[in-house]
Amino acid sequence: MVSKVSFTVDSPAGRQALSVSYERLGAGEPLLLLHGIGHHWQAWEPVLPVLAQERDVIAVDLPGFGTSPALPQGMSYDLSSVVPVLGALCEALGVERPHVAGNSLGGLLALELGREKLVRSVTALSPAGFWTEGERRYAFGTLLAMRRGARTMPLPLIDRLSRTQAGRAALTSTIYARPGRRSPQAVVAETVALRDATGFRRTLDAGRGVLFTSDVPGLPVTVAWGSRDRLLLRRQGVRAKHAIPGARLVRLPGCGHVPMNDDPALVARVILDGSR
Repeated sequence: MVSKVSFTVDSPAGRQALSVSYERLGAGEPLLLLHGIGHHWQAWEPVLPVLAQERDVIAVDLPGFGTSPALPQGMSYDLSSVVPVLGALCEALGVERPHVAGNSLGGLLALELGREKLVRSVTALSPAGFWTEGERRYAFGTLLAMRRGARTMPLPLIDRLSRTQAGRAALTSTIYARPGRRSPQAVVAETVALRDATGFRRTLDAGRGVLFTSDVPGLPVTVAWGSRDRLLLRRQGVRAKHAIPGARLVRLPGCGHVPMNDDPALVARVILDGSR
């Protein structure tokens, strides 16, 4: 059952209240799951049953996404703002230095949490921030086109498209290598989440100058990339390995940009192995 937690964060206007939606299940060492831009915590549903057998899993809606409200007025969506929010979230949940796994934007946030020593291990699935300028423009242009499509299609059309394999491919093939595996209900929900994400544009704007070039020493880091990632091309994984020499670089055969749906068993194993 989805829960909400409220806490306060520092902002240019002083301490302000913020609430975050999350799903928590399982038992064991804590594992924080962070989704990508325009998505919601349900991106992790395919792997939750396996992860929850060994971990206390906390899948969150990032501020401005899913059912989590936007950041307080005056706060930016850059790393220097969002990472302390995630630290405050863990404190509010009574979790100290969890393992963290993130996808895309969530992968970038996971790596920054690791660099700040706020977590005990990092698994980053196709993390943002290892692009060339041309690759970044391509990815951002694709994301903006997906957002425009989600905002212009009426809900009955989204619902109708989701009922066929071809329709699900039209809606989600940019992020999934096997869109037909996604349920119609999940496709509708994530299309609506993309349409309604209040933090989408400001997160995209904050990411324009982002390059992750720092090492993440002193803790286990896994970087995994889908061989069929059409949004952030897999060669960016090699750059991640150069930036973080101690990282384990894992290939995810047959997986797209959001690999949890394409091969849940493989992705769950990569996360669990990376959080030993």
